[in-house]
Amino acid sequence: MTFEWSATIDALPALLNGAAATVMIAAASLSMGIILGTIVGVIRTYAPSYISFIAQIYIGLIRGTPMVVQIMFIYFALPSLLGIKLTALTAGMIALTVNSSAYLAEIVRGGFLAVPVGLREAGLAMGLPLHRVLLYIIGPVAFRRMVPALGNQFIIGLKDTSLLIVIGVAELTRTGQEIMTENYRAVEVWTAVGGIYLVIISIMAISFRILEKRIHIA
Repeated sequence: MTFEWSATIDALPALLNGAAATVMIAAASLSMGIILGTIVGVIRTYAPSYISFIAQIYIGLIRGTPMVVQIMFIYFALPSLLGIKLTALTAGMIALTVNSSAYLAEIVRGGFLAVPVGLREAGLAMGLPLHRVLLYIIGPVAFRRMVPALGNQFIIGLKDTSLLIVIGVAELTRTGQEIMTENYRAVEVWTAVGGIYLVIISIMAISFRILEKRIHIA
C-alpha cells in the first residue's frame, strides 16, 4: 500500500477546521475548569473540615470514574434527570470542565500547601483578611509552583477533547473519522490527525516552558 499525499492534502482544510474546534473547546473548558478547580482547591486547603470533606468527595467522584462515562452521563442521563436539553457540544464542554476541575483542584491545593506557612501568618498578622492574603501574598508564590503541573494538565485536557467523538462533537478526531469513512484512506487521515495534534501540543508545551523560564522555575 502506498501513502497517497493527495488524500492528506485534500483532507487538510476540513481537519484544520476540526483542529480549530478542538482548540476552542479545550480553551473554553479549561478556562472554566481552572476557575472551578481553584475554588475547590482553596476549599480543600483552607475551609473547615466538614466543607473540605464535600470538596474531597467531589474530587474523588470525578477522578474515580472514566471520563467517557462522565461524558455519556452528562449527555444522556443528566437531561433526563433534570428535564433539560443539552447539545452535544454543551454536554461535552461541561464534562471537560468538571473533569479538569477535579485534577486542577489538587494541583491548586498542592501549590498552596507548598507555600511556607509563615507567609500566611505574616499576612494575617498585618491585619489582612484571609482572601487578600491568598490573593496577593500566597497566590503568586503558589502559582509559580503550579505552572509545570498546570502545563501537563492543560495538555491532557486538550487531548481529552478527542473523547467527545462518542457523542458526535465535530472536533478533530470526529472530523478525521468522517473523512476516513468517505475516502477509506485510514493511514493518510490518521497520520494527518496525529500530526496536527502533535503540532498543537508542541506549541502548548513550548509556551509553558517559556512561562516557566520567565518566572524562574528550574
